[in-house]
Amino acid sequence: MWHQENRSSSAFFRFGMVLASLFLIVGCASTLSARVTSYQQWPANVEGQTYRIVPSANQANNLEFESFADMLRASIGPTGLVEARGGEPARFDVLISYGNPVSQTWVQRYDDPYLYDGWGFGPAFGGYYGGHGGWWGGMYVTPSVQNIPVEVYKNTLTVIMKDNQNHGTEVYRSSAENVSTYDSLAQVMPYLAQAVFDGFPGNNGEVREINYTRNH
Repeated sequence: MWHQENRSSSAFFRFGMVLASLFLIVGCASTLSARVTSYQQWPANVEGQTYRIVPSANQANNLEFESFADMLRASIGPTGLVEARGGEPARFDVLISYGNPVSQTWVQRYDDPYLYDGWGFGPAFGGYYGGHGGWWGGMYVTPSVQNIPVEVYKNTLTVIMKDNQNHGTEVYRSSAENVSTYDSLAQVMPYLAQAVFDGFPGNNGEVREINYTRNH
């Protein structure tokens, strides 16, 4: 009788821990983190000067690029620069590159049938106690650790600004990077576009971590 009650208490404890983990995951999902690296030799007194976003050969007439360029325009606005109209010359050329290459990494987890049965609750709630971790003769056996392969996407955006009044010299370069476990470049891009101009122009060679609350 004592062992059965102890097992029941353990099951409810595990259930509570699972729920707590789920709440933490939901909470983290509302925040996006971007690692930003910026370099600048920004000229003085350029507020109100014009810029133009210049597509590369493979970005011209590309709808994805046009969508991302619109996101970038919204982020450039607070810098004080103004987009050049029509065929008017611009002081600054803005170049954009982006991507989300996928790679594989390994993470560790406990090989615990109570937490990893596919539903998050484990077979303990079905009356089975065993596997790699569980109660054996009134004593809990620690589950083993498994290495699990996980695909990760590195969402990246790099913005380069060149000063046409100074022989096309590069005066600003900023890269933002976010890592996710699913293909989400389009959803992440508004935050990356904001991140590359966060604190503009900032300190030369500055690396920082920026967190945003995601809009759902």
